[in-house]
Amino acid sequence: MAFQNLKEIFLTTFKWILICVLIGVLSGSASAFFLVSLEWVTQFRIHHDWIIWLLPLGGLIVGYTYYFWGESVVKGNNLLLEEYESPKKVIPFKMAPLVLLGTLITHLFGGSAGREGTAVQMGGAIADQFTKFFKLDNSERKILIILGISAGFASVFGTPLAGAIFALEVLYFSKINVKSIILSFLVAYTAYFTVEFWQVKHTHYSIPIIPELNLHNIIYTAIVGVLSGFAALLFSRSTHFWGSLFSKNIKYPPLRPFIGGIILAIAIAGFGLTKFSGLGVPVIVDSFSNVNPWYDFLLKILFTGFTLGAGFKGGEVTPLFFVGATLGSALSVIIPMPIALLAGIGFVAVFSGATHTPIACTIMGMELFGIEPGIFIAIACVIAYFSSGSVGIYKSQIVKGIKYKLYQKLQKKELEHL
Repeated sequence: MAFQNLKEIFLTTFKWILICVLIGVLSGSASAFFLVSLEWVTQFRIHHDWIIWLLPLGGLIVGYTYYFWGESVVKGNNLLLEEYESPKKVIPFKMAPLVLLGTLITHLFGGSAGREGTAVQMGGAIADQFTKFFKLDNSERKILIILGISAGFASVFGTPLAGAIFALEVLYFSKINVKSIILSFLVAYTAYFTVEFWQVKHTHYSIPIIPELNLHNIIYTAIVGVLSGFAALLFSRSTHFWGSLFSKNIKYPPLRPFIGGIILAIAIAGFGLTKFSGLGVPVIVDSFSNVNPWYDFLLKILFTGFTLGAGFKGGEVTPLFFVGATLGSALSVIIPMPIALLAGIGFVAVFSGATHTPIACTIMGMELFGIEPGIFIAIACVIAYFSSGSVGIYKSQIVKGIKYKLYQKLQKKELEHL
């Protein structure tokens, strides 16, 4: 009997290690291909900026692609969250190539979008295919979705610790079992090293000067955290607002990105605002050493919300980095702290507020910038998390825990005063 139990434990352990390795290698390879392709289309657009005038054509291609073939996966990241909460059917594999194609088209023609959504959706679609192969039940399917999110996030940003924790935290931490935690870290590192194997490089950032940890600097950090939370709230509401507006007023889905593309092309190309196209990584890097205009973060919120709301594809996280870094950079004019530190704090704090993931964002900040600014990053991420409202960028995300209880109490108090 003891031997039988030992054998069963060994086979189960081997099965999940094998699943993690397969998901990590496949998702990491998909992310590596995506990152190389994304760099190519970005460079092409930068050297041929006339192509932005063809953004409506790109929108039409994306619109018709999803209209004819992608109706079941059009929800993107929200579909992953819904399937985790209430498992119904395996996520179609076509989610991966469709979101890859849609994102590359969006970036080629100059839409303002990110890349995390693409990598996470590819990872989730790849991971869920193992449900049938290994004959997994719904509770085990939940683990697969965690693994897909973890692998996608870790591989696309080169932050395995943050990727593993993000996958757990975005799905509400208290529902996660110990097995999921261990496997999430295993798949994150597998995906990360797979990208390294393919010799795909990630952007590096630096915070050279870390000030003394005193009361004044803690207060300044808290102020940046509050403002980052407000920026995150504005970003989330903007994306949802434009999505709702397009859905209500343009009933034929393929026309939404087409019409949105016309407006974006005129705004971006016509007014010379090309720095708000695509990821905006050069602007993010520059914000660590040079002061950005105070309105840059607002324009990025506007362009990204409009791009994604119109139906173009991509993620929200790198634009959130842009918003946070440029906000922090602009605040360096009035807050007496090093510009690189302020940009770095905003970089992760806005992301924390928009995704309700302060732990993952704190870890990500330390992975990207080093452990030295960790306490400043942690303070800002937690405060941004609490000050960013109850709705984040993912509509299907279930927000629980302390923040949920706090906002419930605030809502009750507001009702009592009516």
